[in-house]
Amino acid sequence: MLAASGKLDRRELTRALLTDRGEMLVIAGLGAPAWDITAIGDCAENLPLWGGMGGAAMIGLGLALAQPKRKVLVITGDGEMLMGIGALATIAVQKPANLSIVVQDNEHYGETGMQETATRHGVDLVMMAKGAGISNTMFVTKPDEVPALHKAIHAGKGPFFAVAKIDATSKPLVLPPREGALLQARMREAVMGPAAHHQL
Repeated sequence: MLAASGKLDRRELTRALLTDRGEMLVIAGLGAPAWDITAIGDCAENLPLWGGMGGAAMIGLGLALAQPKRKVLVITGDGEMLMGIGALATIAVQKPANLSIVVQDNEHYGETGMQETATRHGVDLVMMAKGAGISNTMFVTKPDEVPALHKAIHAGKGPFFAVAKIDATSKPLVLPPREGALLQARMREAVMGPAAHHQL
């Protein structure tokens, strides 16, 4: 799971996190996380974001509150999480036990030219989450820590927040459907049943 850089391979990390996912709902921030969950296996329980940078955690919160019996996992990047950092305060106050957020931190804005993000210069997203009031956190840098990360995601003792340091190398693109209305509708039907589209 380690890349040549000594950091985690992001796609293999995603594969490990989605193993035995059951009925878990997955929100992926725009860019690499969306490509990765699609590469592992596109399905109706996935909502890969094509836009709305900074919104992944809040979409995950809304879904977790609306579906308290379903585990919800947000996989996003460091740039996207930095843009939506205020979400952590709201998540901490709402305390959804079924919500986990994993930030795949390559210290770069991968979709806009690999500019360095603030985490490249010492900004600590785990400490920011703790400061917001999220006490259940992890910082992952080694493959042997991934099983514990997987266990924490599935434990249902959220809100849970983790940062995993990943290699910045690009991966082959595996693109999900481009139509946002389709992605939303298929998840809605997966959660609420075939009649859900009549309730829109």
